[in-house]
Amino acid sequence: MRVLVTGSAGFLGSHLCEQLLLEGNEVVGLDNYYTGDKRNYANFIKHKNFEFIRHDVVNPIQLEVDFIVNLACPASPVHYQKNPVKTLQTSVLGMTNMLTLAKNLGIGIFQASTSEVYGDPMVSPQPETYLGNVNPIGIRACYDEGKRVAETLMFDYHRQYGTAIKIARIFNTYGPRMQIDDGRVVTNFIVQALRGENITIYGNGSQTRSFCYVTDLISGIIRLIGSSSEITGPINLGNPFEFTMLELASLVLEITGSDSKIDFLELPADDPKQRKPDISKAKNLLGWEPNVHLSDGLKLTVEDLRSRV
Repeated sequence: MRVLVTGSAGFLGSHLCEQLLLEGNEVVGLDNYYTGDKRNYANFIKHKNFEFIRHDVVNPIQLEVDFIVNLACPASPVHYQKNPVKTLQTSVLGMTNMLTLAKNLGIGIFQASTSEVYGDPMVSPQPETYLGNVNPIGIRACYDEGKRVAETLMFDYHRQYGTAIKIARIFNTYGPRMQIDDGRVVTNFIVQALRGENITIYGNGSQTRSFCYVTDLISGIIRLIGSSSEITGPINLGNPFEFTMLELASLVLEITGSDSKIDFLELPADDPKQRKPDISKAKNLLGWEPNVHLSDGLKLTVEDLRSRV
């Protein structure tokens, strides 16, 4: 296929472009470099089947492609809260533009949604049927509600125009090519440890996250894209094994060999206390589940960040 990947210069986007190229597809990468990085293309920028277009999905674009993968949107709290109006526009206007393109071309479209649609969940693990606990006027709402509206748009285009859709709700993912300053917990801890700075934990460290290594996540996305048309999603993609922030910090200190201490700071507003996916649908419908253990993935991530810090 000739696949359009928006957000192609980002962490997930670049890994997905690389895998699609390895599988013999033509890839058109589209990014405005708001949070993307040209260096993420290093492994495939000269590939004969890769083409890059600098463009913002908030503005319409006309292309001839066979499938659309929409990853365009800042994904870390630091980045999406920096310009919340832009974040919301990317999720809503960008989604509308990509769906309109898919409708006009008569092709399918994949949307990278997020576990953030569940907000600060009151059930664990979170199944796709859980409607969430989101503060619509909080500081995270530009991302949380933006992604929820994007899902709504996907299903409305599907019902009204027959557009073929696929939605994945992506849980915490980590690995090489993450931005050093993205503010996500894995990069924060690793960068602080490598620099010999104190590791900052917000709250008492008992809040949990489930961490999926990037190759596992990309495998899940590829399987969902290639699944039958009846499988629209949303489908959770993530690692169901839960770790507290204290456990993650201890593991990072062990792997990096750092002598950093731990600082406890006030928990930010609306920060989820627990995040754990129910991946039953992914197992049953896609035959997918992650297999990279956190310690193994962290070693590869540390190696990548050490080369750039």
